[in-house]
Amino acid sequence: MTTINVPTREEVSPANQAIFDKLKGSLGMVPNLYATLAHSEHALGNYLAFQNAKSSIVGKAREVVNLVVSQVNACEYCLAAHTVIGKMSGLTDEQILEVRAGTAGFDAKLDALARLTRNIVLNRGHADPALVDAFIAAGWGKANLVDVVVLIGDKTVTNYLHGTTQVPVDFPAAPALPV
Repeated sequence: MTTINVPTREEVSPANQAIFDKLKGSLGMVPNLYATLAHSEHALGNYLAFQNAKSSIVGKAREVVNLVVSQVNACEYCLAAHTVIGKMSGLTDEQILEVRAGTAGFDAKLDALARLTRNIVLNRGHADPALVDAFIAAGWGKANLVDVVVLIGDKTVTNYLHGTTQVPVDFPAAPALPV
């Protein structure tokens, strides 16, 4: 297999070097997966704009989507990163494992979100209408539904990038799901 390197600051374009500097300033590091996007002149900036766009799905709810999508897509990089971020958003270790399995019994609204997200990803966008109805009945709106699909797209990009490049994971490994 061709090895895809994680580029250093010196190996990327001046525009991407500026983004590296901003990331290092805000995160203290340039995550390997973000750096890998910088092989392209435009992908890193475009992805960060997409990822940082306003959404009605924020905080714990956003991490529910990120964790479910990353689990279904078996992305060890994103599972590791979003386990850390999920804890920062207030999810416990046990809740993170439950969410990764596609449910959130600790919160009815997040449970509807987790179940729908898993179903959308598993069925490549063809959601079970009963799960869409349950999502709406749980208190989510149509705007939330659209934003969930956008977030699934966002996370799928990085899941696929890692699956294709297999760059080293630079976050603590996510624990395995109980069998």
